[in-house]
Amino acid sequence: MTDLTKLSLAEASKGLKAKSFSATELTGAYLGAIEAANGALNAYVAVTAEQATTMAKASDEKLAKGEGGSLEGIPLGVKDLFATKGVHTQAASHILDGFKPGYESTVTSNLWRDGAVMLGKLNMDEFAMGSSNETSYYGPVVSPFRSEGSNAQLVPGGSSGGSAAAVAAWLCAGATATDTGGSIRQPAAFTGTVGIKPTYGRSSRWGTVAFASSLDQAGPIARTVEDSALMLRSMAGFDPKDSTSVDLPVPDFAAAVERGVKGLCIGVPKEYRMEGMPAEIEKLWEQGLAWLRAEGATVKDISLPHTKYALPAYYIVAPAEASSNLARYDGVKYGLRVTGKDITDMYELTRAAGFGREVKRRIMIGTYVLSAGYFDAYYVKAQKVRTLIKKDFEDAFAAGVDAILTPATPSASFGIGDETLAADPVKMYLNDVFTVTVNMAGLPGIAVPAGKDGQGLPLGLQLIGKPFDEETLFAAARVIERSAATDFSPKPWW
Repeated sequence: MTDLTKLSLAEASKGLKAKSFSATELTGAYLGAIEAANGALNAYVAVTAEQATTMAKASDEKLAKGEGGSLEGIPLGVKDLFATKGVHTQAASHILDGFKPGYESTVTSNLWRDGAVMLGKLNMDEFAMGSSNETSYYGPVVSPFRSEGSNAQLVPGGSSGGSAAAVAAWLCAGATATDTGGSIRQPAAFTGTVGIKPTYGRSSRWGTVAFASSLDQAGPIARTVEDSALMLRSMAGFDPKDSTSVDLPVPDFAAAVERGVKGLCIGVPKEYRMEGMPAEIEKLWEQGLAWLRAEGATVKDISLPHTKYALPAYYIVAPAEASSNLARYDGVKYGLRVTGKDITDMYELTRAAGFGREVKRRIMIGTYVLSAGYFDAYYVKAQKVRTLIKKDFEDAFAAGVDAILTPATPSASFGIGDETLAADPVKMYLNDVFTVTVNMAGLPGIAVPAGKDGQGLPLGLQLIGKPFDEETLFAAARVIERSAATDFSPKPWW
């Protein structure tokens, strides 16, 4: 029998329905792979083997009767940001030590409703703040990729680094992830996987630990465009418990995957041709455009003039909202508590011990920009800039552009503990330079593997779409995936 963990999600689903193997066998294969690899990769922070086996047996009973949902028996990993009832949910932070919620997030509820199996909780940057998965209380996730001829450990990207590494290393058939400024698309690009951030409001945020409420959105990371479409259909949907959730029907995303791009107009923003961009990224971008042209799309140069203000505005809006959202973690009701001489002392000691360095940095930035005397100068101004960024995209789409193609990241993956990035946080923040505009405008964006750098590391391209037009992104991403015709699997070293 083929190694079951190497099947795509779509192939595994077909195999289960054809009774070529059972959900119990498939889940057992993944649990075995996790046991063998997680010590080296640190992708999972909690493995729910018993629960997974129970869920798989229930799926087998449904499949035996010819019943079952669209993801029946498919083993998935869950980012540690999603509340899972009675299971470790700590946002990879010390301050939530021992927290096991008594409720389930809407996104994971939707997946279990459709028959998916939970393998465990995936590592991430603490409270989703980071671009390398090095800020986790549980230590960094190690990418399953290595540069040719090197044993140096690389980052899988962040904040959804555990999700991306687990999918790329065959430790789950797909994974939930979240994206606030690029946290699905950047790790997907670093690991040769496909990641989509849907339109803001497409997926419910209820039961997902909040970082920046006006930017956060849940989406999948999977091995193929089709797999990510299948997952998003289950994850998405209206939720009355989330006031920002949009009451629109969820399309059959998988049906759009093979639709092609004939007749579509693809925009190329001149502002994304940044000074110092590596030649291999520029070349890949041109190659992506050539592939889309060859399939019948037209390409049009466009301008998104406020792009240069996106990153600084994002690093005002996101920390401001984080400062407000993270005020609830004080040691009183749940999680870590460090006793002090009085309640104020307890708050201070708990937060000092519970939050990591990057989270503290962003809370302090956020508190500063919201403080009296600075609110108008920083936060209000950043929100005005955000409106202009959104209008740039609206103008481009109004001029006939159907989707926009850009690089996903300014480089391939980099080393764990990179000293230049550790010494200068701004350099780390620049990893999100191509992705934050999408969150600021609330648009859908997908990262699809398209090539490799000179060291054999994956490189991705990003497609940005109109609001609630994820279908066009899946169709265009599939053209790139098919045209690249490259195996983006890592060579196992673990």
